[in-house]
Amino acid sequence: MPKKPFKETTVGKLLLGAAKVINPALGGILEGVVSPQEAIAEITKADISNEDKIKLQQLIFDQQNKEMEAVTLRWQADSISDSWLSKNVRPLVLVWCIVVFSIAGLLDSIESLPFQINALWNDTFESVMMAVVLAYFGGRTTEKATNIFKKNK
Repeated sequence: MPKKPFKETTVGKLLLGAAKVINPALGGILEGVVSPQEAIAEITKADISNEDKIKLQQLIFDQQNKEMEAVTLRWQADSISDSWLSKNVRPLVLVWCIVVFSIAGLLDSIESLPFQINALWNDTFESVMMAVVLAYFGGRTTEKATNIFKKNK
């Protein structure tokens, strides 16, 4: 499944709308970007005031934080659920990815076996692994930090 173009994401729509209001020329520049990082880079290079650059970059960061908080809230709801599957789906996916990645790597490294990972699959699985590991450990860290801050209030 191809990745959704940045301008069709929630962050992209918000950013492009704000950019067109702040500076119509910048809105045109941002039409072709494919990620928030690329948008920030284009904003940084743009010939607009530093104040406008800061406003647009802050919009990106705020929206990304809101999306991450929403994911964290869903994960927290899963963890307090009575369902075994909802509590364990993240760790199971993480274990599955690590096992499959390890087995494929081992099989690919044995020269006597005619098994070779296609570069497309390698890149795809690497992206999935990174997303799963970052989401799992990032989500756990966010949950723990949230609990610590709530206890200290």
